[in-house]
Amino acid sequence: MSSSDSTPGTLPRHVAIIMDGNGRWAKNRKLPRPFGHREGVKALRRVVQHGIDRGLDAMTLFAFSSENWRRPALEVKLLMELFSVVLRSEMKRLMDNNARLRFVGDRTPFSPRLREAMIQAEETTGRNTGMTVVIAANYGGRWDIANAARELAVEVAAGRLQPEDIDAGLIQRHISLADLPEPDLFIRTGGEERISNFLLWQMAYTEFYFTDCLWPDFDEAALDAAFDSFGRRQRRFGRTGDQVEQRGA
Repeated sequence: MSSSDSTPGTLPRHVAIIMDGNGRWAKNRKLPRPFGHREGVKALRRVVQHGIDRGLDAMTLFAFSSENWRRPALEVKLLMELFSVVLRSEMKRLMDNNARLRFVGDRTPFSPRLREAMIQAEETTGRNTGMTVVIAANYGGRWDIANAARELAVEVAAGRLQPEDIDAGLIQRHISLADLPEPDLFIRTGGEERISNFLLWQMAYTEFYFTDCLWPDFDEAALDAAFDSFGRRQRRFGRTGDQVEQRGA
């Protein structure tokens, strides 16, 4: 599902965010890394609430990549514990805001207790009709595409699908978040300028916004600055600028 062209002042429907800089935020203050992650949760709460208040359709947040297992074991353990605590503590806030919570990624490495909490959270908020909050946990864009290919291979092997029938549209239907509009805007905090294996398929036509602001310092004003940048861009989707202007006339 493609996003529409943007005109000055418009908001993105779907925002994808890499929340980078928690560790450096703590290091700059001579604090252990877990302090940065805890402050990052506060920023997450601010940004999600502001997205809800601005009327976004969806917000996808990269909480833990498939590559993050390479971090020190103690940090991974603390992140998993923080994930569980935040999941429990934020449910009322999500329900009060009519927000729907979803998870994307391979859940198998997580503990049974955490997997059950994720299922319960999705079921509890599943009937809400406000903004969809997607948490990408143990997610990787290459994993996502490979998983879609695997599902299609099963269909071919079973004789329910012919290889020549596989096209981009069919793959799209097997990619994570296929039922949501593709991200209009991608934000990465912390000064790095790469997408780090995040939503590789979904961000084919996404507008990128990079900021040096470390994630714990990212707030409503910083999010609005990203929205302002997005609203000034002309999204052409392969057309010329003149064609876009004629369509908008």
